[in-house]
Amino acid sequence: MTSESSILRIVEEDILRILGEANGKISVDLIKSGIRVSNQFISRAVKELENESLIMTRKNFILLTEKGRAKAGDIVKKHLILENYFKKTRGEREAHEMAHILEHYVSKEVIGNIKKLSTLKRRGVSLTGIRLNEEGIITDLTFSDPGLFERVVSLGIFPGERIKVNNKISTSIIVNTGNKKIALDENIAKGIEVLKDER
Repeated sequence: MTSESSILRIVEEDILRILGEANGKISVDLIKSGIRVSNQFISRAVKELENESLIMTRKNFILLTEKGRAKAGDIVKKHLILENYFKKTRGEREAHEMAHILEHYVSKEVIGNIKKLSTLKRRGVSLTGIRLNEEGIITDLTFSDPGLFERVVSLGIFPGERIKVNNKISTSIIVNTGNKKIALDENIAKGIEVLKDER
């Protein structure tokens, strides 16, 4: 379950990305129509961003400050790296949606791994094909259901992240990713592609 503070952070990042894509100025109504949360969350996010001196409001418009432009630029760059990566295996709209979900979860290290993966010709193999104690980098999540994609991403499983198979029990695979140990149903594990380490 996503916490209220996590939702607020995601809404703040979405506002900054939308402003970054819109050259630093957009109407409050366009923000509200572009982000699928209650107006209460948007109002709280706008207030937080104003308190951090990242935006300012003028009548019915939101504008980026200089500090806000830098932060929005970083979010837009991250989004574009992810979107371009997914465009190799998905349509443009789906790639945009995947990047939109993922941009809130990935670190600079993961973005660096995504850039490296973008230069490789090889694709990963299903996580179910990885042996015990083998590890590698996740190359793709092949789920067509955006809800499932987002649930798996929220566990810390996404392209560019390292993963290790710890155990296989019946129809479950136990993995380590980041500093978490996670039990995955075999059907979900089939949708996770991994490029094995060749050390």
